[in-house]
Amino acid sequence: MSRPMSPRPLRPLLALTALAVGCVTTPTLRPTAEASTTAQGVPVSQEEGVRLVARGDAWRGVPSDLGRVMTPVQVRLENHGERPLRIDPADFTLVGGSRFEYAALQGEQIRDESLTGVGGSGDAGTQNGVTARPGTAFAWGPWFRGTGWYSPMYDPFFSPYSYWGMAPPEPLPTRDMLREALPQGTLPPGGSLTGFLYFQGVGERERQVTLRARLVDARTGEAFGTLEIPFDVRS
Repeated sequence: MSRPMSPRPLRPLLALTALAVGCVTTPTLRPTAEASTTAQGVPVSQEEGVRLVARGDAWRGVPSDLGRVMTPVQVRLENHGERPLRIDPADFTLVGGSRFEYAALQGEQIRDESLTGVGGSGDAGTQNGVTARPGTAFAWGPWFRGTGWYSPMYDPFFSPYSYWGMAPPEPLPTRDMLREALPQGTLPPGGSLTGFLYFQGVGERERQVTLRARLVDARTGEAFGTLEIPFDVRS
């Protein structure tokens, strides 16, 4: 009678895989030494009565590792001027040290089936009229459990996330991303607004980036200024 095979030889491999999954760093944006900051150390820029405060390390939502696939930036706009300010993610860019300009991702650009994040709820749905559809870039499922020796490494649905009790990747955008996104609209004089912008991941491409905001009059469409905040890209 044949003896069942021992899973011990696979344990070092499984341990290395778990270590690799847990050691991936998440790039974040930190203000440069030259950046103007608030009393709390948050980078700020102001022109024509409009104040922009931005943080590249503020994401605390789902997925927790969003910074591995995108660059989330939280912005706060305060309109102390006399013009109504147009609010549109298209008016924001990240300018890399390479001088390449990264546009803020919107709509279908975020709902790319190749993008997934870890640490999510596994839910997808509708928020603010925008539908979050599950992608097909990642699959997991029940393990086949037959008689005799079994190893998940031979499972066609094997995932290190499910084997070690970790949350599987979740299609983007998540509900948190939709809920926290900077909305489009008009910011009247005396108003303020906070939300997230989502850019293509810059961690592997840039060492420094500059957040650039174009100020546009919501009534006339006239551009009347530009705000800039420089960041270092750190892992």
